[in-house]
Amino acid sequence: MDEPRPRHDPYAAFRVPAFRRLLIGGQIVRIGTSGQALAISWEMFQRTRDPMALGLVGLVQAIPMLLLTLPAGYLADVLDRRRLMVAGMLLTSATSLGLAAFSWMEGSIAIMYVLLFIDRAALQLAWPASASLLPLIVPAETFENAMKWRTSLGQISNVIGPVVGGFLIAWSIPAAYLLSAASTLANIVLLLSIDIPDAPRAVRGRMIRQVAEGVAFVWRRKVLLGAISLDLFGVLLGGAVYLLPMYVDGIIDLSGTGLSPEKALGWLRFAPAAGALVMALILTHAPPFRRAGRTMLLAVASFGAATIVFGFSRNFWLSMAMLALTGALDNISVVVRHILVQMSTPNEMRGRVSAVNAMFISSSNELGGFVSGTVARLCGAVASVVSGGIGTILVVCAWTGLFPALRKVGRLAETVADVQPPPRPRGFAVSLPAPIAGDAPPTQAAGEQGSGRSPRR
Repeated sequence: MDEPRPRHDPYAAFRVPAFRRLLIGGQIVRIGTSGQALAISWEMFQRTRDPMALGLVGLVQAIPMLLLTLPAGYLADVLDRRRLMVAGMLLTSATSLGLAAFSWMEGSIAIMYVLLFIDRAALQLAWPASASLLPLIVPAETFENAMKWRTSLGQISNVIGPVVGGFLIAWSIPAAYLLSAASTLANIVLLLSIDIPDAPRAVRGRMIRQVAEGVAFVWRRKVLLGAISLDLFGVLLGGAVYLLPMYVDGIIDLSGTGLSPEKALGWLRFAPAAGALVMALILTHAPPFRRAGRTMLLAVASFGAATIVFGFSRNFWLSMAMLALTGALDNISVVVRHILVQMSTPNEMRGRVSAVNAMFISSSNELGGFVSGTVARLCGAVASVVSGGIGTILVVCAWTGLFPALRKVGRLAETVADVQPPPRPRGFAVSLPAPIAGDAPPTQAAGEQGSGRSPRR
């Protein structure tokens, strides 16, 4: 007689003290970085009145992602991960202070782009080390629940950050940069206050060869390749968030809302994160996905449809609703992809595989912003957003045929059971102290972070 399935515990991850501590720093730093993302896009557009300035915000962040993400993953596998995170966060704090100074002086825009480049490079050094820590502190059977909670609670600060940023830039743009610097420094203090357990590390060798192993690992697993590449092209084409300064500055009718363009921008950037938070809370209380692959494909296609409606909208409230819907739908694909990547990868390769994942997804956020800005300069903001939504739907149609294994993915735990190491004894996992860091590269237009699409992470 079959044994009954164990009762689903939606709060299983919170019974691990280390996991609870892990979330604190991520919340703090996300608030600051999402506020900074809002400030930099608004300031560049107001000072130049050029859509290409918004595209360049994405481009200068995409370049260090493409150059440094894979090497950073290698370093996360062979060096002390906490030291990497602290070094990256210290540099990020310094660049935020530099942006605040140049903004206050109305200094060189070119130098501000350079500082933004350095800021993103620092984040890329820190992120793979941070992303590969969660599987060390929760037992395997709790990992899916932990990832859902980490995503959902991370969205709380993504919700708060844009609203805070909108009010800050209406008062003082440099204040948003100072908030980012302060939040990162607070994250460092929390990180240094805890112990991080030792874990198996990859044997040092030629970096190019070791990095190539991470790429090969993803390439051999077509389900992973399909999930990562689907998100890549969806984000690349869905760059509506980068063009929000243009929408609040003349496309969307703000009469009757009582909002200034700066505050309206904050609320519109708030909407995707709010939608993602609601969806993430739903997912954390729902049982595991039964048809995860089909769910992901449908979510990305629906994301494209909502983007099209937003592109044509002139009503502030309809625009907010569509952006919230894109955030909710995006959260579904993010959860599926993160679980597949982390649970199907051995610990000694998680840094490199997480870096491959980050390079594809995070850089496509920023490159998507560059594409959106370029198309907006040539054809207008509406044409840029609508064509991106149509392209996203076409990508889903193509991927359904190119990656049948992705479409057939059922329960995630069953899909990865053949490669996931045996679960650790629960008592051991509970006793491990947790690092304090964000779970995804904080998006600077991000968003991740980021945005492109809603902050990812």
